[in-house]
Amino acid sequence: MAQKKKIQPDFGQFRKKSQNNRPEDDPNKGGGFNFYWIYIVLIAIIFGIQLLGMMNTAAKKSSFNELTSHLLNNDVEKIRVVNSKEIQVFIKPESIKDKEEFKDLRNRSGSSGVLPGPHYVFQMPGDAFRDELRSFYEENTQLDRREVPVTYEEQRDYWSDILAWVLPFLFIFLIWMFIMRRMSSMGGGPGGQIFNIGKSKAQLFDKNTNVKVTFKDVAGMEGAKEEIQEIVNFLKSPEKYTNLGGKIPKGALLAGPPGTGKTLLAKAVAGEAKVPFFSLSGSDFVEMFVGVGASRVRDLFKQAKEKAPSIIFIDEIDAIGRARGKASFSGGNDERENTLNQLLTEMDGFQTNETVIVLAATNRPEILDRALTRAGRFDRTIYIDLPDLKERKEIFKIHLRRIKYSQGLDIDFLAKQTPGFSGADIANVCNEAALIAARKDKSLVELQDFLDAVDRIVAGLEKKSKIITPEEKKVIAYHEAGHATVSWLLEHAAPLVKVTIVPRGRSLGAAWYLPEERQITNADQIQDEMCAALGGRAAEKVIFDKISTGALSDLEKVTRQAQAMVTIFGLNDRIGNITYYDSSGQNELGFSKPYSEKTAEIIDEEVKKIVEAQYQRAIQLLTNNKEKLTELANLLLEKEVIFKNDLEQIFGKRKWDKEHHDSKNQDDSLDNSVDAEIDQSNEDELSKTAVPAEESKD
Repeated sequence: MAQKKKIQPDFGQFRKKSQNNRPEDDPNKGGGFNFYWIYIVLIAIIFGIQLLGMMNTAAKKSSFNELTSHLLNNDVEKIRVVNSKEIQVFIKPESIKDKEEFKDLRNRSGSSGVLPGPHYVFQMPGDAFRDELRSFYEENTQLDRREVPVTYEEQRDYWSDILAWVLPFLFIFLIWMFIMRRMSSMGGGPGGQIFNIGKSKAQLFDKNTNVKVTFKDVAGMEGAKEEIQEIVNFLKSPEKYTNLGGKIPKGALLAGPPGTGKTLLAKAVAGEAKVPFFSLSGSDFVEMFVGVGASRVRDLFKQAKEKAPSIIFIDEIDAIGRARGKASFSGGNDERENTLNQLLTEMDGFQTNETVIVLAATNRPEILDRALTRAGRFDRTIYIDLPDLKERKEIFKIHLRRIKYSQGLDIDFLAKQTPGFSGADIANVCNEAALIAARKDKSLVELQDFLDAVDRIVAGLEKKSKIITPEEKKVIAYHEAGHATVSWLLEHAAPLVKVTIVPRGRSLGAAWYLPEERQITNADQIQDEMCAALGGRAAEKVIFDKISTGALSDLEKVTRQAQAMVTIFGLNDRIGNITYYDSSGQNELGFSKPYSEKTAEIIDEEVKKIVEAQYQRAIQLLTNNKEKLTELANLLLEKEVIFKNDLEQIFGKRKWDKEHHDSKNQDDSLDNSVDAEIDQSNEDELSKTAVPAEESKD
């Protein structure tokens, strides 16, 4: 005998169905009072009053001339003057029954007999009527005016007065109620209604929400993932930590450059943690209404406490977390400070048994209020830096999952070709490579497509159609050859990868280098890089004995490096071991300089001295290798693109080449991976202004 299967009712579906089919939404389902009945009743009352007034004023419109004819025929029973403006005429009953001219009055009376008056009515001022009636009797002396009595009455229409006062207010009230109910019935969840303006806009992710991002989708950031994973484990099994006397951390702050994966890490927490996850941006607290930000903070933490254990993630928290008392020139700043004060209160007001953790992300942790980053609020600050060589390789592997690429693709080579790239940049490289391969009708994405994507992202779109004269092309070739030659001959300069004179973006030529990834940089390394950057202008001076406007980006780079040596890193003997860099960001307004005018003059002198020394050094190197420089420039004019192997054939192998260690850059401004040269806009600016070419700006 077959075993009967017991069917269990799905109460979850029943509850969901009952919530979706509320009585007010189902027109066929009774049991609830409908507010629209009030509108119907009020409209019916108004129409009833109007209809009753029309029935009471069934008298026929007339005039004074018609009244005189009735008086001559002795048909008028009486006359009534109402409110000194309305003349009401009553006809004798026998006249209505006997005379043909009153046939319409007999028809209107029906079976009820004689129609009660007034039978005729017309408008006329009371004084004028009295004078006209007197004149009429004086002209018709045969008539006895006493036979037709004239009475004067004052009548008040209380219904009209009441409606005249009440109806406008009632109409405005009904419109207001209708708009409020329409706004209340609109979708959008909390905050979509005008009465819920102070409700939180946080998006809730819980066990019923399918979040596909996990820690497996986050490459690199091993230290950050370890600390975040510990928070997730605490929420899943708090007894493991509380049994030893540990307390749950109040919050964790994710800080780092843009595109390093702070928001992605928070998404992974939402996918890993089996607890409610509230996600919103710092700008969601900002509203035009006063007090809304603080109200939304209270509502957010109220919801989180009701669903504890839970996690709150605030992206771009610097929108409300800036240090108080800074740049408070307007009253609008007080609203942001009120929101921050409420956030501080809520975070510090947690009980030990309320397992609610706040995660926040920002690109500028130095501008946050100190009360926000102290222990007890954000207990942990997790710094997420740009990925190193190993981490870039892992990021490439993750983003290559959805890319159809060739089997021989060298991921290690791609990681080496993208120094200083963030996770978002690498994702863009993979996507751009797929687009380039599709544009070429390829079935698989190859290595060259990825290299073209890197060139496209770093230097811009290739413009082969740009018209360049032979003289300009020769200057560009020697300029780029000068960069390549000097960088090849210096020990600490970044080794060359590729040089091209094909216009890209806003530049007419570009040189790609592979900088060494290091944690610290000394003075010799910075000076070699500056000398290589000035190699382009030095080559123009050596070959043509004149310089052009094509070195704008070079001058900008070396000036910034020289200023950093003198004012930031303390690498200048005359200034000494002093830095004027404010890492805390407390002097963000910049109203005053941290040094005197005399020191400013010394700084300018030292910066100029450093740059000029490296420029003369580059000229000397190129003068000593002028023949090889010319050979390299001619090869560049012939091929338009040359690589490292071409330089090895002319100069031989670099004696300083070695395997680079996997480490991070100390400063992006000192280790640029691409040197884009000869900005075309320099010529445009030069034609508009009379400043020297070296000072022109794009």
